[in-house]
Amino acid sequence: MFRRDYIVRMIEDMTAMVAKVFTLKQEKKTTEALWEVDELLNRHFRLNSRLLNSLSVEDIIEMFRLGGVIESDKLQGVARLLKEEGSIFAAAGNGEAALFRFMRSLHLFLYADLYGADRELLDMNKEVDELLKETEGYQLPVKTERQLLSYLESAGRYAKAEDSLYRLWDQSIDVALEGRGLYERLLLKSPEELELGGLPLEEVRQGQAEWDRITAAAKQEQN
Repeated sequence: MFRRDYIVRMIEDMTAMVAKVFTLKQEKKTTEALWEVDELLNRHFRLNSRLLNSLSVEDIIEMFRLGGVIESDKLQGVARLLKEEGSIFAAAGNGEAALFRFMRSLHLFLYADLYGADRELLDMNKEVDELLKETEGYQLPVKTERQLLSYLESAGRYAKAEDSLYRLWDQSIDVALEGRGLYERLLLKSPEELELGGLPLEEVRQGQAEWDRITAAAKQEQN
């Protein structure tokens, strides 16, 4: 019950903050908007923006590990606040600061999802989609791209998952086994599921054959 009450309060506070920040951004009151995010970070997570953005994403994640268990819903709350902070910098014309926060927010959302965060709580699918648009055209860190691959597959977005797999391969990351596993799992899906995921059965078969070909060729070159 305590956890539920905490989550409800967090969502209510975030909703109010986002509405207030939206108005402040329109009024070009950047400092005031950033203060609103900072205040919420302190209230719910005993963090501040300066500390949060000085830590690595791995260090942030460790702060939300309790007894070996990731507090995934709290972690996605932090991810949402980082995203909001990024949007404030974007509105102020500071693209570099915005991108830095968008990248970190995306990683934290995906990590939280990997550890069982409730996707409905903060409308995670929508948040992740918006972050992917904000970071489009930039190369994601390998650790983030790997999580994105898992997320897209679990969300049934199979064509996008295949794209993510090839982005890793294009960075010379050895994902031969991951790719083989992906195609094997896809072949267990119904044709209807594959169609909904943007990757019809025939394309999966072709994709598997092509993956086997390029990974075999790469292995031969190494030998």
